[in-house]
Amino acid sequence: MDLREKVAQLPTQPGVYLFKDATEKILYVGKANSLRSRVRSYFLESNWVNAKTGSLVREAVDVDYIVVDNQKEALALENNLIKQYKPKFNILLRDDKTYPYIRYTAFEKFPRVYVTRRLAKDGSMYFGPYFPARLAYQMVHLIHKHFLVPSCTVDLTRTHPRPCLQYYIHRCLGPCVAGLVTDERYAEAAHDVRMFLEGRRSDLTHSLEIRMHAASENEKFEEAATYRDLLRTITEMEERQKIAAAAGDDTDVLGWYGEPPQVAVNLFHIRGGRVVDRRDFYWENLDEFDAAEFLPSLLKQLYLDAEYIPRYIHTPFDFDDCNLLEEVLTEKAGHKVEILNPQRGQKHAFLELVEKNAQQSFITRFRISTPSKDAIVEALEAALGLPEPPKRIESFDISHIQGSETVASMVVWEAGKMKKSDYRKFIIRGEAMPEGAEKSAGILRDDFASMQEAVERRYRRLQAENKPFPSLILIDGGIGQLHAAAKALDKLAIINQPMASIAKKEEILYILGREDEPVVLDHHSPVLHLIQQIRDETHRFAVTFHRQRRAKVRLRTSLTEIAGVGNRTAQKLLRRFGSVTRLKELSVDDIAAEVPRAQAQRVYDALHEIKSPQSSDPQTNSLG
Repeated sequence: MDLREKVAQLPTQPGVYLFKDATEKILYVGKANSLRSRVRSYFLESNWVNAKTGSLVREAVDVDYIVVDNQKEALALENNLIKQYKPKFNILLRDDKTYPYIRYTAFEKFPRVYVTRRLAKDGSMYFGPYFPARLAYQMVHLIHKHFLVPSCTVDLTRTHPRPCLQYYIHRCLGPCVAGLVTDERYAEAAHDVRMFLEGRRSDLTHSLEIRMHAASENEKFEEAATYRDLLRTITEMEERQKIAAAAGDDTDVLGWYGEPPQVAVNLFHIRGGRVVDRRDFYWENLDEFDAAEFLPSLLKQLYLDAEYIPRYIHTPFDFDDCNLLEEVLTEKAGHKVEILNPQRGQKHAFLELVEKNAQQSFITRFRISTPSKDAIVEALEAALGLPEPPKRIESFDISHIQGSETVASMVVWEAGKMKKSDYRKFIIRGEAMPEGAEKSAGILRDDFASMQEAVERRYRRLQAENKPFPSLILIDGGIGQLHAAAKALDKLAIINQPMASIAKKEEILYILGREDEPVVLDHHSPVLHLIQQIRDETHRFAVTFHRQRRAKVRLRTSLTEIAGVGNRTAQKLLRRFGSVTRLKELSVDDIAAEVPRAQAQRVYDALHEIKSPQSSDPQTNSLG
């Protein structure tokens, strides 16, 4: 059946249509109030003026459809199919960042809290998203400090002989060790955390007041003081939130700037009357940029699957599906959502400001190859989900040849440049090697164990010297090396330390705790260039140290094994003649020009495997 004939037989109900090419690949997904009328409009020659429509009709050989009950269902289904199939002719959202949530492990006997960017059906409760991203880390830090509920990865299904550092600095109740906390006390703290995250501040405040007075009446004054301090913290936070809420409603403002095929979009988040964060989106191949199609496509992909939707969304202009999208978002959010197009006043001025920022983002992305150091650091913070802009990065790499003379290196990036005075070298001893692994003759064939040993030795020393830890630990390698380094931190009871690894060939970033969400940066990204620079310097430093070690081994196994020739004499000869091979070509007289003749004769005889008359005397050999 001809495609036009098939289109003429489409139903007139609302639904979603899918254009396909000759290989059954989906080219475009759209929605319609009347499937027949909407799809037939593509075959009107008057619409072929639009190059995109003309190209779509030429490539399409089939059309499929799904009938739904109403336009709202069509809107949701269209969005899901676009995200599932990523059709060639649809405008696809490529987000540069995701926002974190706080995960509360309600399924555990001793619930804990974590910052995560992935929601899973694992029995946990998720709160968020939080933006800026550092807000989630600040909240978890507050929970550690005041509620003493941890974020560790310790197995709490069994008891341990001693608690970690977090217990001793009063950031954890210590459920890992029997006798440090009762089940009732921990359950109470965990319940308080849950009320705090759920926003039930009045219930939490009332409960704390009752417990504070009860502890005071029973003359448990230290316990009462703990409840008093926690109550004061909650009250102060509640007051700040009331002030922020009075300052204005939650609003998202969206603007863009484009020189097709390149387009940059800025989305500003206003919470409590102030800008708390912004997001950037970029397209590089929108040859036919149709703003009337671009805006609704962008909004649907941004908000239909979002966990949180603000009350107001400001856009540059109105569009056809605006009222329908408002209704769908209102039902999803549980509160009224309005999509507005401010024409005057302060709101319009702010919309213009967002559009100017989008223009600046466009220039930075597509015209300037070297943004400022501060901009790169902020982008690194966003890309890796760090709790704050990184000030210091420590990077590790392993170097060896077939397991021999294994060494590790650590280089430091600080305040925008490499800090060579803080570089460190490690001769791997095999301390972290598993039993039965090959360790003899200087051979260590386990890169993961070598990485674990280097990281453990570095941060054990920092702990002992009570020095600050870096903003980020960078590991040269994939997930295996990352987990080996994490194992070292676990052994030292170090938690919440940001750590990432970069795989060599694919240039994929794996972030500890988010390994199933690898970060793939654009090849032109300044953030990727910075990480590559640090990684390459780490590799160079490791290889240089390894070569030095190998040179010493060669020196030790050739010249220094000659009786009567020490390191100093061997180095002197090599500096003068360059190599052992060159020495073999020289006469005794040539060698004697640099060292005493007796030593020169020994060197000559050894290199030419000539045994001296005394060599047959076992007593002489034993003394040599």
